[in-house]
Amino acid sequence: MSNVKIDSHQHFWKYHPNTHEWIGPSMEAIKKDFLPADLYPLLQKNTMDGCIAIQAQQSETETLFLLDLAKQHPFIKGVVGWLDLCAEDIGEKLQEYAKNPLLKGLRHVVQDEPDDYFMLRPEFQRGLSLLEKYDLTYDILIYPKHLSPALELVKLFPSQSFVLDHMAKPNINGKMDPHWEHYIGELGKRNNVHCKASGMVTEAAWGKWSKSDFIPYLDVVFDSFDTERIMFGSDWPVCLLSAEYEQVKDILIQYLTKYPKETQEQVMGLNAQKFYRI
Repeated sequence: MSNVKIDSHQHFWKYHPNTHEWIGPSMEAIKKDFLPADLYPLLQKNTMDGCIAIQAQQSETETLFLLDLAKQHPFIKGVVGWLDLCAEDIGEKLQEYAKNPLLKGLRHVVQDEPDDYFMLRPEFQRGLSLLEKYDLTYDILIYPKHLSPALELVKLFPSQSFVLDHMAKPNINGKMDPHWEHYIGELGKRNNVHCKASGMVTEAAWGKWSKSDFIPYLDVVFDSFDTERIMFGSDWPVCLLSAEYEQVKDILIQYLTKYPKETQEQVMGLNAQKFYRI
């Protein structure tokens, strides 16, 4: 594999207050459209070769929207969309959607589910069990309180490829959470689980962080996961609430300076290329 740099986690949307109700009053900076023409210059400026577009809204309409963008813009290397994994007709849906090679995986916004054990529901597991057949990955979007059921889930599906988004969103406040640290360690022991070094700047004080704030949390992730199972993600445009694209990338670039060039290349693109079958 060539040394390709891939942003494993970013979003596109045409902003609407009804469909993007998760964008609250404190998030004015991202209450607007973010489309490929906005991201492409940033990728070029930061010498990134491409990206993976991740769902931000739970609708098939958005999945189709992202797949259409990826078809039009070759720098979008793949899409992690949303389908209702709990639906009775999920088998038929997957059969249809998996015909599109740009669909790389699925994600559900588990962090917003009122049931902390949503991922362990029989109907969710039934849908998830079908992903492997279509060679589709699953992005785990959770808070630290969901780590225990997440660990149970990945143990139940040892041959399904999972990736933990945003390191499970630890509160980056200078106080290490032993619960988070323990479960990151346990998830790191599962070879079918990867981790995105992403979403950190919005878990710290917005715009008031320093690079050193992230080191203890990155240490936990890098101590827990093999370096071929960690990938860079910008979480653009959500990251703009707390940092510019370049700042986000630089946090990881600087952290990686203590690792050999091969490891740096893996984390900054080769791992994402392999995981999402680019």
